Amino acid sequence: MEVIPVMDILNGVVVHAVRGERKSYEPVKSILCSSANPLEVAASFKGLGLKSLYIADLDAILRKGNNCGTIRKISESTNLEVIVDAGIGSMKPAEEMFKYKISKLIIGTETLASLDFVKKCLERFGSDSIILSLDIKNGKMLGSFPEAIKTPLEIALILEKMGVKKMIVLDLAKVGSEEGTNWPVLDKILNAVDMEIIAGGGLRNVADLSELKKRRVHSALIATALHNGSIKKEDIERIQKK
Repeated sequence: MEVIPVMDILNGVVVHAVRGERKSYEPVKSILCSSANPLEVAASFKGLGLKSLYIADLDAILRKGNNCGTIRKISESTNLEVIVDAGIGSMKPAEEMFKYKISKLIIGTETLASLDFVKKCLERFGSDSIILSLDIKNGKMLGSFPEAIKTPLEIALILEKMGVKKMIVLDLAKVGSEEGTNWPVLDKILNAVDMEIIAGGGLRNVADLSELKKRRVHSALIATALHNGSIKKEDIERIQKK
């Protein structure tokens, strides 16, 4: 199982995301580095021996600009496999994102305008380059969907039929909470679909990572537990061993 560090960028700096309450986000304070500068934080993740980096460009998601130039610099300076959620909902911006040397584009259900866009992205970029983020808050789907779609599991099954191969299960109410992930929702999806599942939100320690590994989760998204030292380099090395 792969550990993927998470970087939320807002107003050009890395912030500590807590429960999806973005108006309250403050610059991150970390034992890994003394700065909230995205390039320095990314370098500190690289120093942990990590291979990938998840970036949520909150300025782009909130339609307040973007951090594309910074994202390109991170990719070039760290050689990390950068995967990005920039609130993309149409084809032209999606094509533009790949010019900034990202590895994979995340399409989040929170900002998804239509399921047809997912289909177009899979056809244009291929299933290996697209990750769907199933955005949940308190167990309920975020996003605009037909009234018949009521649960995260229902949308997950639809996305699987469309050809999605990689999917994030992310409960925003758990992010930064150190309360553990939303196991009931995650388990329902794991038992029903055949996709690479990436779990995020609330993961606290190596015990949580071990539970994910037992469930054959492909990757784990981590931020707070890295910054406060609850998950250390040796934990990552151990959990990522085959």
